[in-house]
Amino acid sequence: MIKKLSFVVCLLLGVLTAQAQHQVISFFDELGTARIQTEEYSQAHDTIVMVDHRIDDVIWARYVYRIIDMRYKQNYQLYFPTRVDDPDYRNLFKVILDAVVDGLQIYPRDPETIKPSFKTQPPFTKPQIPMDAFMPVDKTEDHSDDDTYFDISRSTAMLINYDSITDELRPQPYSFESVVRNQVKYLIQEVVFFDKHTSRMHQKIMAIAPLHPVLISTQDSAKIMSSLRESIMFWIPFDNLRPYLAMQYAIPNRNEVKRVTFDEFFQKRLYTSYIVGEGNMYNRWIPDYKHNDITGIRQEQDRIATELLNFEQDLWEY
Repeated sequence: MIKKLSFVVCLLLGVLTAQAQHQVISFFDELGTARIQTEEYSQAHDTIVMVDHRIDDVIWARYVYRIIDMRYKQNYQLYFPTRVDDPDYRNLFKVILDAVVDGLQIYPRDPETIKPSFKTQPPFTKPQIPMDAFMPVDKTEDHSDDDTYFDISRSTAMLINYDSITDELRPQPYSFESVVRNQVKYLIQEVVFFDKHTSRMHQKIMAIAPLHPVLISTQDSAKIMSSLRESIMFWIPFDNLRPYLAMQYAIPNRNEVKRVTFDEFFQKRLYTSYIVGEGNMYNRWIPDYKHNDITGIRQEQDRIATELLNFEQDLWEY
């Protein structure tokens, strides 16, 4: 009996020792970006339940950049309400604004590319946050006949102000409604990957950036990319924003009983978007190599979307 007990104890100690020596490395780092390098990383704690994909199980991954346009009907729940004093709901831009005031870190855009700058630039400190980052006003439009329009460019009003005495950011709600109605586009970076442990494809948003509503010319591809890059207000690691999204319900659409949070809205991919680029060795985006060809741009978008859709199906052919 003693020999059997000793054998069981030794076996348990061996299993525990083996588990202690084998460190499970997550595919995503603390900012929610994908780990492609074969290095050792510590586990990143997440208060929201999500699947922890091991880096050893991810055998294929591809970066994709998409634009979420609020003018599409399917995205209206992210755009409305535009009122600043709605007692029940906030739109996506208001959630982001309140999160930044609460202390959410945001990162400056990369001056050379539209890629997130998490690994190349530090986040803004509170005094460094550019106040015009929350002033998405399209100055090309004529608002002379609109009595309700609030021209921020001729006022000292900002959506957020920094108080150097209390070291706090404070929202300025009186200009919000005039600003937010022009905030119609967001750029997201996502990774599409295949996990051999679950034997299926997964998609994850890694970063999101509000875009200034600038007019992007479709006649000059170089201007398209420079305008897109300059229109990026700032980058947010999406996992850092998720706790704030999980606390806000989206405004119901034709059914007051069906309530989903913004986090569920994104995780279930209830929004619509279009592709502007993918990760490639040339560091090029679709307008870079489809010069002055609107039909070619759309065909390239469809090609990338079809490849992503067919990849999982092709794995199971026999």
